[in-house]
This record gives sequence, C-alpha cells and structure tokens, in this order.
Amino acid sequence: MTTDKLLEIKDLRGGIEGKEILKGLSLSLGAGEVHAIMGPNGSGKSTLSKILAGHPSYSATSGTATFDGQDLLTLAPDERSRRGLFLAFQYPQEIPGVSILNFLRTAFNARLEKDMPVLEFRKLLYAKMEMLGMDKAFATRFVNDGFSGGEKKRNEILQMAVLQPKLAILDETDSGLDIDALKIVSNGVNTIAAGSDPKPAVLVITHYNRILDYLKPDVIHILANGTIVKSGGPELALELESRGYEWVGDEAEAAAGARPLV
Repeated sequence: MTTDKLLEIKDLRGGIEGKEILKGLSLSLGAGEVHAIMGPNGSGKSTLSKILAGHPSYSATSGTATFDGQDLLTLAPDERSRRGLFLAFQYPQEIPGVSILNFLRTAFNARLEKDMPVLEFRKLLYAKMEMLGMDKAFATRFVNDGFSGGEKKRNEILQMAVLQPKLAILDETDSGLDIDALKIVSNGVNTIAAGSDPKPAVLVITHYNRILDYLKPDVIHILANGTIVKSGGPELALELESRGYEWVGDEAEAAAGARPLV
C-alpha cells in the first residue's frame, strides 16, 4: 500500500438544490489503495460520488477536493475524466441503437484526446474482454439495452478496463447482483488492478459487506449524517454486519455533543 495521496478531501460540504448533505467530510486515498465507504441510506454516499464526478445537479459549497495535485472541484466533468477519474454508476443508463464498441471507442478517444482507428480499437477492446472473460459478441450489443443487472455492471467494469483510470469510484456496484454476478464483477475489478501499472485507486461505496469479501479494502470508512464518523480495517465491516448502523449513529451524536462550541 503506497502513501501517495491521489485523492485528498478536506472538510467537504455540499449537496443538491440547496440541501446540504455532506457536512464536513474528510478523506485521503493513496494511489493503488482500495477504500470502502459504508453507511445507511441518506448518509451522503452517492452524493459524494456525484460531487467528485461533477454531476451538474450536485455542488460543493465549501471545503476542498484535490485529485492528483489538481483542484478537482474547478474542473468540468469531461476534464475530470481525462485526468483519470472514473465513476461506475449504481443504475447504468440504457442507450438503444449505440453499440458497446462504438460507445467505448468514442469515450476512449475523448478520454485520451486522440482518434484511434476502429480496427486498432477493436483489437484493444477484445484484449480487455478476454482479460475479463467476456464473449466478444458482447461488443456488438446496444449499451445496456435489455441487459440483466449483472450484465450492466459487467459493462461498467469493461469501461473501467478500457479507460484505465487512476481512480475508480464504484457507486453501489453490488446493488441488485446475485452472488455469481457479484463474484464476476469483483474479479473483474481485481483483474484490472492486477494488470495495471500503476494500479488504480478504488473507492467502493456500498451498504453491505459481501462485495468487500472479494475486493479486500485497505481501509473502511463509515459515513453517517454527511461525515465520516469512523475508519478502520476489514474488521469494521464485520462489526457493522453484526451490529448494524444504529451504534454508529449513537457514536456520531456523542462525538458531536462532546465538541466545544465555537
């Protein structure tokens, strides 16, 4: 595990339509590290991912987020992507009429600001699909059109493999997956990390411990009421599994009550 701070967030506040959801969140993520953020519904997990990715409906009101030495919050969404940030969506959108090959070639060319010929990109895409154990016929299907939940998430991981981000944010990628699909998606993330130099940093946002059995995070953070209230190793996820989130909320309230008024 390296000590380089690829992503550093300090006292970040923000939300949507004037509603503050993040309330002073701080987090550091080193290159090649895997961190997991867990928390109950409404705690701010997906809001964090959307603010980092530059979703137009979400905004930061104060605090900082530095990515690879750059002020992330001042960059347009496409510039964040070009600098190496990738977001795997919880609910990937369907794009009927657009093949996966053409979609990924367009994204790849925009990401790297180059125009790779179709045949050359097809060779690259097929190599990534082989690495992930995917049938080449998948490339001719329309993006997420008629896909099962597992196929949509595998398509997200294929995008990650092609774009080779420095930081991959997986926003509840395990949502709706059965155990077999979960293993396939997790193995795909692990395969990409193992085959990349340098390895990407991965920020996993999840409700449940089960995906962490396969991704093996270095650090787990618990998010409650818009801020990280506890961080620790894999044993923290096991504690959540047995005790639920209520005890975390109690600790957060106790800590807030102990802070001096300013």
